Amino acid sequence: MKNFLLLLFLGNPLAVEAIAPFTSDGCSVFPDGTLDQQELWLSCCTAHDLAYWKGGTYEERLLADQALRQCVASVGEPEIGALMLAGVRVGGSPFLPTEFRWGYGWTFPRGYQALTEQEQRQIQAVMPQ
Repeated sequence: MKNFLLLLFLGNPLAVEAIAPFTSDGCSVFPDGTLDQQELWLSCCTAHDLAYWKGGTYEERLLADQALRQCVASVGEPEIGALMLAGVRVGGSPFLPTEFRWGYGWTFPRGYQALTEQEQRQIQAVMPQ
C-alpha cells in the first residue's frame, strides 16, 4: 500500500508525456516581414518555431536562435536578424510560461533537457510535412 501511494503521488515515472501538435504564430510579437514584403522572413520564424516547439538543450536553443538571425540576414535584413536574436534570447526562455518559450510543445515547466529517443520518435511521428 505504501508503494502504491508513493507511485500515486509521484505519478507514473514510466509514462511518457505526449507533445502537443505543432503550432506557429509566425514571428510572435514581431512583424513577419517589411511593409513591401509582408512575409519576407516568415519562413525563418516558422523554422525557428519548430525548433522551439521541440525544445532540447541550452546549446540547441542557442543554435536555433543563431539560425534565425542568419536566415533573416540571408533575405537581406541583417539588422533585423540581430534585433530578433536579442528578442528571442530574452523572451524565449523555457522558464517563462509563455506560448513561445523553448520547448513549448511540452508541459511547462520543462526547462533545458536533451530529448530522449522516445521523445524524438514521437516528434518524428507528429512532425508537420
